[in-house]
Amino acid sequence: MKVLIMGAAGTIGQAVVDRLGDRHDIVRAGRHGPDMTVDMTSPESIDSMFKRLAQVEAVVVAAGGAAFKSLSELTPADNETAIESKLKGQVDTVLVGQHYLADGGNFTLTSGVMVDDPIACGASAAMANGGVEAFVRSASCELQRGLRLNVVNPSVLDESWSKYGAFFPGFESVSGERVGMAYQKSIEGCQTGQIFYVR
Repeated sequence: MKVLIMGAAGTIGQAVVDRLGDRHDIVRAGRHGPDMTVDMTSPESIDSMFKRLAQVEAVVVAAGGAAFKSLSELTPADNETAIESKLKGQVDTVLVGQHYLADGGNFTLTSGVMVDDPIACGASAAMANGGVEAFVRSASCELQRGLRLNVVNPSVLDESWSKYGAFFPGFESVSGERVGMAYQKSIEGCQTGQIFYVR
């Protein structure tokens, strides 16, 4: 299966590559490649990426940023980061990509633990993650040609703890290996409209 991984250079993206790399033909996409470049905040860039690809069977979106600031410091401009990349970038990938994916193909998007378990300075990221999950539940009902759509909702990864752990006091981190398995389940399984939690 040809699997496009957007955000392959990030911690979650690398976990997916590690899990699927010996099982599938992986195409790694991001702002700086390495196989294809794409700007998730631009529907035109997403469309151009899909046009340059031969037909793919699965798409993973493990990219998208958000500002981690206290609510009193968070500005509308800060919040746009999460809206444009974490939320709209993932949604636009499905809206554009549905016309390019092979019959029976699937999308797997990424949310995160803050949807269900809030943290200080996480309101913007939680908003975007919640929007992604709501989109997946609704849009999965309307996809045609047997296309499937799911989302993985992981806790903070072991591999990211040194960078983000201070934001998650008392949280239990999860291994990249377990997170990669959730994406494998979404890609190689048969479910759609599901949220795969990794806790």
